[in-house]
Amino acid sequence: MIDEILQDAEARMGKSVEALSKELTKIRTGRAHPSLLDQVSVEYYGNATPIKQVANVTVEDSRTLVVTPWEKQMVPAVEKAIMNAGLGLNPATAGTVIRIPMPPLTEERRRDLVKVVKGEAENGRIAIRNIRRDANSDFKELLKEKEITEDACRGAEEEVQKLTNKYIAKVDEALAAKEKELMEV
Repeated sequence: MIDEILQDAEARMGKSVEALSKELTKIRTGRAHPSLLDQVSVEYYGNATPIKQVANVTVEDSRTLVVTPWEKQMVPAVEKAIMNAGLGLNPATAGTVIRIPMPPLTEERRRDLVKVVKGEAENGRIAIRNIRRDANSDFKELLKEKEITEDACRGAEEEVQKLTNKYIAKVDEALAAKEKELMEV
């Protein structure tokens, strides 16, 4: 029973770190990267469709993304979706190709993005601590039902704390890497 709770806690903590990593990839640095457009949805025959399913997104150079819709009539819809995505990007259309220049980040904007990244990291830490709390309450419940001993409960809580420390360290690593990437000029 204790092992099952520990495995569940570790799996959930891993998913929290994964979710944080996905959130951090959405936060734009000065470099062009196709994953910047991952959350953009295009109106395609009445359905909101991820941009990757209606167009090819590539990097032309370090500051320019190129979006090539697979159907010519989709060019205006894709361009509109990119503008309305709230990413602060201004696409430029040339025939069937949409070029998206990445505006350079100012020092002030970089600092704002670092604050956003720190907030996301704190949310990740909170999620991990909540998982620890859930696991500890499960152990306490088992102790209350007399299914485990006090020593086993204490040992399990220590194991959960070790897992928590391990995954919070991973969150801190991701935060440090993203901060370094953002402050690079």
